[in-house]
Amino acid sequence: MTAPAAGAATPRVRRRIPHKRAIVAFIAPFVVLFVLFYLVPIGYAVWKSLLVVEREGTFGQAREVFGGLAQYALVFQNTAFWTSVGRVLLFGVVQVPVMLGLALLFALLLDSPLLRGKRFFRLAFFVPYAVPGVIAAIMWGFLYSPNLSPFPAVTSNVDLLSADLVLWSIANVVTWVFVGYNMLIIYSTLLAIPQEIYEAARIDGAGQARIAWSIKIPLIRPALVLTGVLSIIGTLQLLAEPQTFRSFSSAVTSTFTPNMTIYATSSIPNVSLAAAFSVVLALATFVLSFTFLRLSRRGAQS
Repeated sequence: MTAPAAGAATPRVRRRIPHKRAIVAFIAPFVVLFVLFYLVPIGYAVWKSLLVVEREGTFGQAREVFGGLAQYALVFQNTAFWTSVGRVLLFGVVQVPVMLGLALLFALLLDSPLLRGKRFFRLAFFVPYAVPGVIAAIMWGFLYSPNLSPFPAVTSNVDLLSADLVLWSIANVVTWVFVGYNMLIIYSTLLAIPQEIYEAARIDGAGQARIAWSIKIPLIRPALVLTGVLSIIGTLQLLAEPQTFRSFSSAVTSTFTPNMTIYATSSIPNVSLAAAFSVVLALATFVLSFTFLRLSRRGAQS
């Protein structure tokens, strides 16, 4: 048997993947559902956004034809849509930090050995998330309404449904509902931290506040980033709460948020323009989420 010549490439041995059929059987349901309910709707929305409606004469039959980027030109000319985008961005800049700050505070309290009755508080913090968004908006709408509120002394003097305050009234509803959800994500990450780290910190003389600031918060940074991304996505998708508030306040119009603008446009019906709105909103959400992730990663490395 002769040795391989010097410099000759060693033939690669292909490793056989065991249980190929079992792997395919487990992955196939996800792939099928992912394609049917994610990729296909996205592709259909993009295709619809490239169509325009033409008529033969004033009362002729309408037909859809390929229009290129004509619908996207209308999107960038639509003042109401971009006003609604600016409104939810302002909403997110204020509401998201407040919500995540409360979620972090509640998670740290639940993880503290000084707190008594943790089961009760864990349930109390999380229960609002079990309330559907529409029901929560109706409940808070009644509380805000001067004629229906059980606190008329407050609602009679401060119009929480006025054009100046209704956005922040909606922010309060969203915060009330989703603080518990984000708290649960952060709290579950806190439970995964080894107790030996806390014991070493206590031996060094660190108190609970020092442990929380110097150990817990840095270690749960990935959970904070995750909740931040989810909150950004949820902010740009705001629909149920402002749509419900239209019954309580005339300040909430059909174009109050981007999703409400899309819904109103599709009800005209102008499905192609609504699809173009949706594609632009999806791209904006992706850009903001990606930018937030990059900035968070850069901050962690610095």
